[in-house]
Amino acid sequence: MGEQTVGVVGGGILGVAIAREVVRRRPGTEVVVLEKEDRLAAHQTGHNSGVVHAGIYYRPGTLKAELCTRGRLLLREFCAEHAIPYDECGKLVVAVDQAEMGRFDALERTATANGVPGLRRLTAADITEVEPHAAGLAALHSPATAITDYVAVTRAIADEVVAAGGEVRLSSPVVGIRRSGGRVAVDVAGGAPVVVDHLVVAAGLHSDRLAGMAGEEPSPAILPFRGEYLAVSRAKQDLVRGMVYPVPDPRYPFLGVHFTRRVSGELEVGPNAVLATRREGYRRRDVSAADLRDVLTYPGFWHLARAHWRTGIDEVVGSASTRAFMRKASRYVPAIDAGDVVRAGSGVRAQAVDRDGSLVDDFRITQADGVTLVRNAPSPAATSSLAIAAHVADETW
Repeated sequence: MGEQTVGVVGGGILGVAIAREVVRRRPGTEVVVLEKEDRLAAHQTGHNSGVVHAGIYYRPGTLKAELCTRGRLLLREFCAEHAIPYDECGKLVVAVDQAEMGRFDALERTATANGVPGLRRLTAADITEVEPHAAGLAALHSPATAITDYVAVTRAIADEVVAAGGEVRLSSPVVGIRRSGGRVAVDVAGGAPVVVDHLVVAAGLHSDRLAGMAGEEPSPAILPFRGEYLAVSRAKQDLVRGMVYPVPDPRYPFLGVHFTRRVSGELEVGPNAVLATRREGYRRRDVSAADLRDVLTYPGFWHLARAHWRTGIDEVVGSASTRAFMRKASRYVPAIDAGDVVRAGSGVRAQAVDRDGSLVDDFRITQADGVTLVRNAPSPAATSSLAIAAHVADETW
Protein backbone atom coordinates (compact mmCIF):
# COMPACT_ATOMS: atom_id res chain seq x y z
CA MET A 1 0.00 0.00 0.00
CA GLY A 2 2.97 2.29 0.54
CA GLU A 3 2.68 5.93 1.51
CA GLN A 4 -0.98 6.30 0.83
CA THR A 5 -3.82 8.29 2.29
CA VAL A 6 -6.99 6.66 3.57
CA GLY A 7 -10.19 8.50 4.44
CA VAL A 8 -12.95 7.14 6.65
CA VAL A 9 -16.39 8.76 6.73
CA GLY A 10 -18.14 8.13 10.03
CA GLY A 11 -17.19 8.76 13.65
CA GLY A 12 -19.09 5.91 15.23
CA ILE A 13 -17.34 2.91 16.72
CA LEU A 14 -17.01 1.19 13.35
CA GLY A 15 -15.49 4.17 11.56
CA VAL A 16 -12.77 4.75 14.14
CA ALA A 17 -12.15 0.99 14.41
CA ILE A 18 -11.45 0.84 10.67
CA ALA A 19 -9.07 3.81 10.96
CA ARG A 20 -7.30 2.09 13.87
CA GLU A 21 -6.87 -1.08 11.84
CA VAL A 22 -5.25 0.86 9.00
CA VAL A 23 -2.74 2.68 11.21
CA ARG A 24 -1.88 -0.54 13.05
CA ARG A 25 -1.28 -2.52 9.88
CA ARG A 26 0.34 0.23 7.81
CA PRO A 27 2.40 2.58 9.98
CA GLY A 28 3.05 5.82 8.15
CA THR A 29 -0.19 5.74 6.19
CA GLU A 30 -2.04 9.04 6.45
CA VAL A 31 -5.51 8.37 7.85
CA VAL A 32 -8.26 10.94 8.33
CA VAL A 33 -11.66 10.29 9.90
CA LEU A 34 -14.47 12.67 8.90
CA GLU A 35 -17.39 12.99 11.33
CA LYS A 36 -20.24 15.39 10.65
CA GLU A 37 -21.13 15.94 14.33
CA ASP A 38 -19.10 17.84 16.92
CA ARG A 39 -18.43 14.63 18.87
CA LEU A 40 -17.81 10.96 18.23
CA ALA A 41 -20.43 8.24 18.71
CA ALA A 42 -23.26 10.76 18.39
CA HIS A 43 -25.83 8.45 16.84
CA GLN A 44 -26.17 4.65 16.70
CA THR A 45 -23.07 3.97 18.77
CA GLY A 46 -24.08 6.37 21.51
CA HIS A 47 -27.74 5.37 21.62
CA ASN A 48 -27.59 1.58 21.72
CA SER A 49 -28.18 -0.71 24.69
CA GLY A 50 -24.51 -1.33 25.47
CA VAL A 51 -24.88 -5.10 25.01
CA VAL A 52 -21.91 -7.22 23.91
CA HIS A 53 -23.53 -10.11 22.05
CA ALA A 54 -22.24 -13.69 22.22
CA GLY A 55 -23.60 -14.93 18.87
CA ILE A 56 -26.92 -16.52 19.81
CA TYR A 57 -29.04 -15.25 16.92
CA TYR A 58 -26.99 -15.20 13.75
CA ARG A 59 -27.29 -17.77 10.98
CA PRO A 60 -24.14 -19.92 10.97
CA GLY A 61 -21.82 -19.10 8.09
CA THR A 62 -22.86 -15.46 7.83
CA LEU A 63 -20.56 -12.51 8.41
CA LYS A 64 -22.64 -11.64 11.47
CA ALA A 65 -22.00 -15.04 13.04
CA GLU A 66 -18.30 -15.06 12.23
CA LEU A 67 -17.47 -11.46 13.12
CA CYS A 68 -19.61 -11.32 16.27
CA THR A 69 -17.72 -14.28 17.74
CA ARG A 70 -14.32 -12.83 16.86
CA GLY A 71 -15.31 -9.26 17.70
CA ARG A 72 -16.53 -10.10 21.22
CA LEU A 73 -13.12 -11.50 22.13
CA LEU A 74 -11.29 -8.52 20.63
CA LEU A 75 -13.60 -6.09 22.40
CA ARG A 76 -13.17 -7.82 25.75
CA GLU A 77 -9.39 -7.59 25.39
CA PHE A 78 -9.58 -3.94 24.36
CA CYS A 79 -11.76 -3.01 27.33
CA ALA A 80 -9.40 -4.79 29.73
CA GLU A 81 -6.41 -2.99 28.22
CA HIS A 82 -8.07 0.42 28.52
CA ALA A 83 -9.85 -0.10 31.87
CA ILE A 84 -13.27 0.33 30.26
CA PRO A 85 -16.20 -1.33 32.08
CA TYR A 86 -16.99 -4.80 30.70
CA ASP A 87 -19.45 -6.82 32.76
CA GLU A 88 -20.32 -10.40 31.77
CA CYS A 89 -23.64 -10.24 33.58
CA GLY A 90 -25.18 -12.85 31.28
CA LYS A 91 -28.44 -13.16 29.43
CA LEU A 92 -31.55 -15.31 29.43
CA VAL A 93 -33.61 -15.82 26.26
CA VAL A 94 -36.95 -16.96 27.63
CA ALA A 95 -39.86 -18.83 26.04
CA VAL A 96 -43.09 -18.02 27.87
CA ASP A 97 -45.61 -20.12 25.97
CA GLN A 98 -45.75 -23.37 24.05
CA ALA A 99 -46.21 -21.66 20.69
CA GLU A 100 -42.66 -20.30 20.97
CA MET A 101 -40.97 -23.65 21.57
CA GLY A 102 -40.32 -24.42 17.90
CA ARG A 103 -38.50 -21.10 17.48
CA PHE A 104 -36.78 -21.64 20.81
CA ASP A 105 -35.40 -25.03 19.73
CA ALA A 106 -34.20 -23.57 16.44
CA LEU A 107 -32.48 -20.74 18.31
CA GLU A 108 -30.69 -23.23 20.54
CA ARG A 109 -29.38 -25.05 17.46
CA THR A 110 -28.15 -21.77 15.97
CA ALA A 111 -26.43 -20.69 19.20
CA THR A 112 -24.81 -24.10 19.56
CA ALA A 113 -23.54 -24.04 15.96
CA ASN A 114 -22.03 -20.61 16.61
CA GLY A 115 -20.16 -21.89 19.65
CA VAL A 116 -21.75 -19.53 22.16
CA PRO A 117 -19.59 -20.09 25.26
CA GLY A 118 -21.21 -21.65 28.31
CA LEU A 119 -24.64 -21.91 26.68
CA ARG A 120 -27.16 -23.85 28.79
CA ARG A 121 -30.79 -24.79 28.31
CA LEU A 122 -32.80 -24.15 31.46
CA THR A 123 -36.10 -25.55 32.65
CA ALA A 124 -38.76 -23.37 34.25
CA ALA A 125 -37.38 -24.30 37.67
CA ASP A 126 -33.80 -23.51 36.59
CA ILE A 127 -34.67 -20.00 35.37
CA THR A 128 -35.07 -18.58 38.87
CA GLU A 129 -31.61 -19.81 39.85
CA VAL A 130 -30.17 -17.37 37.31
CA GLU A 131 -32.83 -14.65 37.45
CA PRO A 132 -34.98 -15.06 40.59
CA HIS A 133 -37.78 -12.79 39.30
CA ALA A 134 -37.95 -14.09 35.72
CA ALA A 135 -40.63 -16.53 34.53
CA GLY A 136 -41.04 -18.85 31.57
CA LEU A 137 -41.29 -22.41 30.27
CA ALA A 138 -37.64 -22.65 29.25
CA ALA A 139 -34.64 -20.41 28.67
CA LEU A 140 -31.23 -20.28 27.07
CA HIS A 141 -28.57 -18.92 29.40
CA SER A 142 -25.59 -17.16 27.83
CA PRO A 143 -23.19 -16.27 30.66
CA ALA A 144 -20.71 -14.60 28.26
CA THR A 145 -23.16 -11.96 27.04
CA ALA A 146 -21.87 -8.70 28.50
CA ILE A 147 -22.45 -4.97 28.76
CA THR A 148 -20.01 -2.14 28.18
CA ASP A 149 -19.80 1.59 27.45
CA TYR A 150 -19.52 1.94 23.68
CA VAL A 151 -18.98 5.69 23.78
CA ALA A 152 -15.94 5.18 26.00
CA VAL A 153 -14.71 2.43 23.68
CA THR A 154 -15.10 4.71 20.65
CA ARG A 155 -13.14 7.50 22.29
CA ALA A 156 -10.37 5.13 23.33
CA ILE A 157 -10.09 3.76 19.79
CA ALA A 158 -9.97 7.29 18.38
CA ASP A 159 -7.21 8.18 20.86
CA GLU A 160 -5.14 5.29 19.47
CA VAL A 161 -5.72 6.56 15.93
CA VAL A 162 -4.51 10.05 16.84
CA ALA A 163 -1.56 8.71 18.85
CA ALA A 164 -0.46 6.75 15.77
CA GLY A 165 -0.50 9.92 13.64
CA GLY A 166 -4.03 9.74 12.27
CA GLU A 167 -6.47 12.63 12.28
CA VAL A 168 -10.06 12.83 13.50
CA ARG A 169 -11.96 15.80 12.11
CA LEU A 170 -15.23 16.66 13.83
CA SER A 171 -17.92 18.97 12.42
CA SER A 172 -16.96 17.84 8.91
CA PRO A 173 -20.09 16.78 7.00
CA VAL A 174 -19.39 15.18 3.64
CA VAL A 175 -21.38 16.75 0.79
CA GLY A 176 -19.79 15.09 -2.22
CA ILE A 177 -17.53 12.25 -3.36
CA ARG A 178 -15.67 12.38 -6.68
CA ARG A 179 -13.23 9.98 -8.32
CA SER A 180 -10.43 11.70 -10.21
CA GLY A 181 -7.11 10.47 -11.55
CA GLY A 182 -7.18 7.26 -9.58
CA ARG A 183 -7.88 9.07 -6.31
CA VAL A 184 -11.02 10.02 -4.40
CA ALA A 185 -11.89 13.63 -3.58
CA VAL A 186 -14.23 14.09 -0.64
CA ASP A 187 -16.02 17.43 -0.48
CA VAL A 188 -16.53 18.69 3.07
CA ALA A 189 -18.96 21.49 3.89
CA GLY A 190 -17.12 24.69 4.70
CA GLY A 191 -13.68 23.31 3.94
CA ALA A 192 -11.27 22.20 1.25
CA PRO A 193 -11.76 18.78 -0.38
CA VAL A 194 -9.96 15.86 1.26
CA VAL A 195 -8.18 13.82 -1.41
CA VAL A 196 -7.34 10.22 -0.56
CA ASP A 197 -6.16 7.07 -2.30
CA HIS A 198 -8.92 4.99 -0.73
CA LEU A 199 -12.14 5.94 1.01
CA VAL A 200 -14.13 3.84 3.47
CA VAL A 201 -17.71 4.90 4.15
CA ALA A 202 -19.14 3.73 7.49
CA ALA A 203 -21.86 6.35 7.76
CA GLY A 204 -24.61 4.36 9.48
CA LEU A 205 -27.93 6.16 9.06
CA HIS A 206 -26.65 7.91 5.92
CA SER A 207 -24.76 5.01 4.32
CA ASP A 208 -27.09 4.85 1.30
CA ARG A 209 -26.80 8.59 0.64
CA LEU A 210 -23.02 8.47 0.79
CA ALA A 211 -23.09 5.50 -1.57
CA GLY A 212 -25.16 7.59 -3.97
CA MET A 213 -22.63 10.41 -3.73
CA ALA A 214 -19.96 7.91 -4.75
CA GLY A 215 -22.01 6.95 -7.81
CA GLU A 216 -23.02 3.55 -6.52
CA GLU A 217 -26.37 1.74 -6.53
CA PRO A 218 -28.89 3.48 -4.23
CA SER A 219 -30.32 0.16 -3.05
CA PRO A 220 -30.40 -1.09 -0.35
CA ALA A 221 -31.89 2.05 1.14
CA ILE A 222 -31.80 2.90 4.82
CA LEU A 223 -35.13 2.96 6.66
CA PRO A 224 -34.77 4.46 10.14
CA PHE A 225 -36.46 2.62 13.01
CA ARG A 226 -36.65 4.37 16.37
CA GLY A 227 -36.14 2.16 19.41
CA GLU A 228 -37.54 3.57 22.65
CA TYR A 229 -36.48 2.63 26.18
CA LEU A 230 -38.14 2.78 29.57
CA ALA A 231 -36.11 3.12 32.77
CA VAL A 232 -37.04 0.91 35.73
CA SER A 233 -37.42 2.66 39.08
CA ARG A 234 -34.52 2.53 41.50
CA ALA A 235 -36.67 0.46 43.90
CA LYS A 236 -36.92 -2.37 41.38
CA GLN A 237 -33.84 -2.04 39.20
CA ASP A 238 -32.07 -4.86 41.08
CA LEU A 239 -34.81 -7.38 40.27
CA VAL A 240 -32.90 -8.28 37.10
CA ARG A 241 -29.28 -9.30 37.52
CA GLY A 242 -28.29 -9.28 33.85
CA MET A 243 -30.52 -9.39 30.78
CA VAL A 244 -33.84 -11.07 30.03
CA TYR A 245 -34.88 -11.35 26.36
CA PRO A 246 -37.83 -12.87 24.51
CA VAL A 247 -37.49 -15.49 21.78
CA PRO A 248 -37.18 -13.36 18.63
CA ASP A 249 -39.33 -13.69 15.54
CA PRO A 250 -36.94 -14.84 12.77
CA ARG A 251 -38.85 -12.75 10.20
CA TYR A 252 -37.43 -9.57 11.73
CA PRO A 253 -33.92 -8.38 12.62
CA PHE A 254 -35.22 -6.86 15.87
CA LEU A 255 -34.88 -8.84 19.10
CA GLY A 256 -38.04 -7.72 20.87
CA VAL A 257 -38.56 -5.70 24.05
CA HIS A 258 -36.20 -6.91 26.78
CA PHE A 259 -34.65 -6.03 30.14
CA THR A 260 -31.04 -4.84 30.00
CA ARG A 261 -28.67 -3.67 32.69
CA ARG A 262 -26.35 -0.75 32.03
CA VAL A 263 -22.81 -0.49 33.32
CA SER A 264 -24.08 2.44 35.38
CA GLY A 265 -26.26 0.00 37.34
CA GLU A 266 -29.53 1.21 35.82
CA LEU A 267 -32.07 -1.22 34.35
CA GLU A 268 -33.88 -0.45 31.11
CA VAL A 269 -36.71 -2.03 29.16
CA GLY A 270 -36.77 -1.91 25.37
CA PRO A 271 -36.28 -1.15 22.61
CA ASN A 272 -39.35 -1.36 20.43
CA ALA A 273 -39.05 -0.71 16.68
CA VAL A 274 -41.14 2.14 15.24
CA LEU A 275 -40.55 3.65 11.82
CA ALA A 276 -38.93 7.04 12.46
CA THR A 277 -39.95 10.16 10.53
CA ARG A 278 -36.41 11.50 10.64
CA ARG A 279 -33.14 9.62 10.28
CA GLU A 280 -31.87 11.09 13.50
CA GLY A 281 -35.31 11.39 15.05
CA TYR A 282 -34.94 10.42 18.69
CA ARG A 283 -38.24 12.02 19.67
CA ARG A 284 -41.69 11.27 18.29
CA ARG A 285 -42.07 14.89 17.22
CA ASP A 286 -38.85 14.87 15.16
CA VAL A 287 -39.85 15.03 11.50
CA SER A 288 -37.79 15.64 8.37
CA ALA A 289 -39.70 16.20 5.15
CA ALA A 290 -36.70 15.04 3.10
CA ASP A 291 -36.22 11.87 5.15
CA LEU A 292 -39.93 11.09 5.05
CA ARG A 293 -40.03 11.65 1.29
CA ASP A 294 -37.14 9.22 0.82
CA VAL A 295 -39.02 6.55 2.79
CA LEU A 296 -42.36 7.04 1.02
CA THR A 297 -40.88 7.08 -2.49
CA TYR A 298 -38.80 3.94 -2.00
CA PRO A 299 -40.52 0.83 -3.43
CA GLY A 300 -38.99 -1.39 -0.75
CA PHE A 301 -40.86 0.46 1.99
CA TRP A 302 -44.26 -0.29 0.45
CA HIS A 303 -43.40 -3.97 -0.06
CA LEU A 304 -42.30 -4.11 3.58
CA ALA A 305 -45.40 -2.29 4.82
CA ARG A 306 -47.78 -4.60 2.96
CA ALA A 307 -46.09 -7.68 4.39
CA HIS A 308 -45.79 -6.51 8.00
CA TRP A 309 -48.43 -3.84 8.63
CA ARG A 310 -49.95 -5.69 11.59
CA THR A 311 -46.63 -5.77 13.39
CA GLY A 312 -46.11 -2.09 12.57
CA ILE A 313 -49.43 -1.13 14.16
CA ASP A 314 -48.60 -3.20 17.24
CA GLU A 315 -45.29 -1.34 17.61
CA VAL A 316 -46.99 2.05 17.28
CA VAL A 317 -49.49 1.10 20.00
CA GLY A 318 -46.61 0.12 22.31
CA SER A 319 -44.89 3.40 21.56
CA ALA A 320 -47.97 5.42 22.48
CA SER A 321 -48.89 3.46 25.61
CA THR A 322 -46.51 2.56 28.42
CA ARG A 323 -49.06 0.03 29.62
CA ALA A 324 -49.08 -1.71 26.22
CA PHE A 325 -45.28 -1.54 26.08
CA MET A 326 -44.94 -3.20 29.47
CA ARG A 327 -47.68 -5.77 28.80
CA LYS A 328 -45.12 -7.60 26.66
CA ALA A 329 -42.14 -7.12 28.97
CA SER A 330 -43.95 -8.09 32.17
CA ARG A 331 -44.54 -11.59 30.82
CA TYR A 332 -40.83 -12.22 31.45
CA VAL A 333 -40.43 -10.36 34.75
CA PRO A 334 -43.93 -10.12 36.27
CA ALA A 335 -42.78 -8.08 39.28
CA ILE A 336 -42.03 -5.09 37.03
CA ASP A 337 -45.04 -3.46 35.40
CA ALA A 338 -46.14 -0.13 33.94
CA GLY A 339 -46.15 1.57 37.34
CA ASP A 340 -42.44 0.85 37.81
CA VAL A 341 -41.06 2.56 34.70
CA VAL A 342 -40.62 6.00 33.17
CA ARG A 343 -39.78 7.09 29.64
CA ALA A 344 -36.06 7.11 29.00
CA GLY A 345 -33.88 7.60 25.93
CA SER A 346 -34.15 6.22 22.43
CA GLY A 347 -31.99 5.25 19.49
CA VAL A 348 -32.47 5.02 15.75
CA ARG A 349 -31.45 1.88 13.91
CA ALA A 350 -30.26 2.12 10.31
CA GLN A 351 -32.06 -0.81 8.70
CA ALA A 352 -31.09 -1.55 5.10
CA VAL A 353 -34.00 -2.68 2.92
CA ASP A 354 -33.74 -3.99 -0.64
CA ARG A 355 -36.08 -2.75 -3.37
CA ASP A 356 -38.26 -5.86 -3.02
CA GLY A 357 -38.88 -5.06 0.66
CA SER A 358 -36.48 -7.65 2.03
CA LEU A 359 -34.82 -6.63 5.28
CA VAL A 360 -31.08 -6.97 4.80
CA ASP A 361 -30.05 -9.21 7.66
CA ASP A 362 -26.32 -9.76 7.24
CA PHE A 363 -23.53 -7.19 7.19
CA ARG A 364 -23.18 -5.91 3.64
CA ILE A 365 -19.87 -4.43 2.54
CA THR A 366 -19.03 -3.59 -1.07
CA GLN A 367 -16.04 -2.16 -2.92
CA ALA A 368 -15.60 -0.34 -6.21
CA ASP A 369 -12.91 1.94 -7.65
CA GLY A 370 -11.18 3.02 -4.48
CA VAL A 371 -14.30 3.21 -2.29
CA THR A 372 -15.37 0.67 0.32
CA LEU A 373 -19.00 1.01 1.41
CA VAL A 374 -20.38 -0.44 4.62
CA ARG A 375 -23.95 -0.64 3.35
CA ASN A 376 -25.50 -2.47 6.30
CA ALA A 377 -24.04 -2.82 9.78
CA PRO A 378 -26.82 -3.14 12.37
CA SER A 379 -26.53 -5.00 15.67
CA PRO A 380 -24.21 -6.72 16.50
CA ALA A 381 -22.00 -4.20 14.68
CA ALA A 382 -20.77 -2.58 17.91
CA THR A 383 -19.83 -5.97 19.35
CA SER A 384 -18.22 -6.91 16.05
CA SER A 385 -16.59 -3.56 15.27
CA LEU A 386 -12.95 -4.52 15.73
CA ALA A 387 -13.49 -7.72 13.73
CA ILE A 388 -15.40 -5.88 10.99
CA ALA A 389 -12.49 -3.44 10.78
CA ALA A 390 -10.06 -6.34 10.28
CA HIS A 391 -12.37 -7.85 7.66
CA VAL A 392 -12.54 -4.57 5.73
CA ALA A 393 -8.76 -4.28 5.84
CA ASP A 394 -8.33 -7.89 4.69
CA GLU A 395 -10.69 -7.36 1.76
CA THR A 396 -9.32 -3.95 0.79
CA TRP A 397 -5.54 -4.20 1.09
